[in-house]
Amino acid sequence: MTGVHQVLATLGDGDAIGNEVLGIQRVLRGAGYESEIFVETVAPRLEPLTYGYHSLVDFSRPDNLLIHHFSLGSKVSRTAYALPDRMALIYHNITPAEYFVSYYPALARLCFLGRRELQAFARRCDLALGDSAHNRQELDAAGFPRTDVLPVVPGFSHLDGPPSPLVTHEFDDGWTNILFVGRLVPNKKIEDIIRVFHAYQTRFKPRSRLLIVGSHIGMDRYAGALAHLLDTLGQNNVMLIGQVSNAELTAFYDVADLFLCASEHEGFCVPLIEAFYKSVPVLAYAAAAVPATMDGAGVLFDNKDPMHVAALMDVVLSNADLQDSIVEGQLAALRRLQSKNFDRMLLGFVEQALSSPRVTAPPVTEDFWAQFDADEELEELKITRPSAYRALPEAQ
Repeated sequence: MTGVHQVLATLGDGDAIGNEVLGIQRVLRGAGYESEIFVETVAPRLEPLTYGYHSLVDFSRPDNLLIHHFSLGSKVSRTAYALPDRMALIYHNITPAEYFVSYYPALARLCFLGRRELQAFARRCDLALGDSAHNRQELDAAGFPRTDVLPVVPGFSHLDGPPSPLVTHEFDDGWTNILFVGRLVPNKKIEDIIRVFHAYQTRFKPRSRLLIVGSHIGMDRYAGALAHLLDTLGQNNVMLIGQVSNAELTAFYDVADLFLCASEHEGFCVPLIEAFYKSVPVLAYAAAAVPATMDGAGVLFDNKDPMHVAALMDVVLSNADLQDSIVEGQLAALRRLQSKNFDRMLLGFVEQALSSPRVTAPPVTEDFWAQFDADEELEELKITRPSAYRALPEAQ
């Protein structure tokens, strides 16, 4: 039996990539393929569903296909690279390093190295798939010869249960609720959302609040900077909620009057589609994958001046007919997305990767990755310390 296995650095519990990985395995097994998941780290609840990446060698066969979910470079990536199996890569995007330099230099370095390592896989993969058109463009730019799009078609069962009565009781009180959902990470530009909301509340609607829902685990410095901004503005109606349960998330969407997004880098942005599903009008900054994800629906802006965006918010929130029209357009975009047959597209790409002429995999010598690491370090030095780079002797 042909094996179509998945490899990834981390399998999380309940996140978008984790849900996609489990969904892909279900489809592959239903189609008769042997399909396992190999990881470097895994959420405890999902550990029984996976193998450690060391076991890849035991399952490896030249006629197998490895579906490699690439985010950051990892040991599992390098193990898969060296095996004789065919490879298809699914690229979930890596945030550009510059967003983390001021807060998390070590994470910035990982992002920089991950984007560099991605280029090494261009000569290794029989097929490379972006989960959005934006991500496919990055694959094309990195030199992958065969690319396509396997779209994210999120499920919404986590939003179909009863909402948290505590959240509903606290926030369904006649005030205008502005909502953002997403991790507190610098590329999402939470500080810009705060400034826009402050302008809106000051100029247009004093009885309003901003609800920011999402984990800030590992992002304490950035969260601290946001707290300092709130203190500087004297802003008491912005709430950094943190991570929530499905029932609480459902309630936050239920009480929201507007979803506001100022993110500057997204590979897809599932919360936008969740807001569509929950009939919340969306106002979002037109950057990276956001316009494609919204597919002509919602309201996009390309000028981040706080008063400009606040005025747009007021136009939407003060006109019930306009809100209805926006929601109607969002639901139509959602129907277009859900009409895409993910299972059929996935199996089509698998058959394409298995039947197409194999790429000639680059030779992997014993010191290949040591040389690659050295090359990465030189490239990083060239950017961060150009004078030191110029002082190096010429390469042989």
